[in-house]
Amino acid sequence: MSWLFFLLGALAIVAVLSYRNWARKRRREQLLATPLTSEQREVIARLVPIVRRLPETLRPKLEGKINLFLDQVTFRGNQGLEITEEIRLSIAAQACLLIANSPAWYNTIRNVLVHPSAFHIHRNSHDGLVVHEGRHSMLGESWARGPVILSWEHALHGGLGEDDGHNVVIHEFAHQLDSLTGDTNGIPILRKGQAYEGWEKAMLDAFHKHVERVERGHNTLIDPYGANNHQEFFAEAIVAFFEKPRLMHREEPALYAQLSELLALDPAHWD
Repeated sequence: MSWLFFLLGALAIVAVLSYRNWARKRRREQLLATPLTSEQREVIARLVPIVRRLPETLRPKLEGKINLFLDQVTFRGNQGLEITEEIRLSIAAQACLLIANSPAWYNTIRNVLVHPSAFHIHRNSHDGLVVHEGRHSMLGESWARGPVILSWEHALHGGLGEDDGHNVVIHEFAHQLDSLTGDTNGIPILRKGQAYEGWEKAMLDAFHKHVERVERGHNTLIDPYGANNHQEFFAEAIVAFFEKPRLMHREEPALYAQLSELLALDPAHWD
């Protein structure tokens, strides 16, 4: 009879796990289908005005992603910062803008840590056998499997300044999008049918042109910080894609086309 008890126990475990998976999937579907309240929409429209330009057909998708994000992620204030509904909605809206029309999701993010303003980290650098200790001022930081760390002062200004080419939230969550492959290297998971060869050529051509302009001291479409490496270029290119879309469409059409295909968005033609 012991085998019968073992079998019944195994079936019970399978049933519990199946129910949990069903319940989790059901809750996800409900959150994605739930609209924001009028009060939440007002806050987001005020703090993240770029959302006002989003086509009507995409707004329910963005709102569903925001709901899912807020359900999954815990916001934690550092240095005495009290997390408010405005902080949560502003950051969630900016983060979800990247994936509003995409099947991609920030699967591993469970915590967003928010400082009142720029924060400092201690990080060592190596020069041969010599280790240098350094204290660096940061506006944001993104770890491959979370958390994302942000300065609220700069997250707020990034959301309000919809066309200045600076947005720390979009930048750090572009890194999260990039890291879904397991590596943060400027090569995200491409959309079905999107050719790697076209992506590589457009990104590398734009990156090398960008580095050359930065080295010569010229003005650049993409923030000069993107010249550091491929992953920073990818993150800053995403920022420019949303905040300077018409300029990117005109000056870097191949890069714009690849980002537009990746995100299934076309902000250059939003009203």
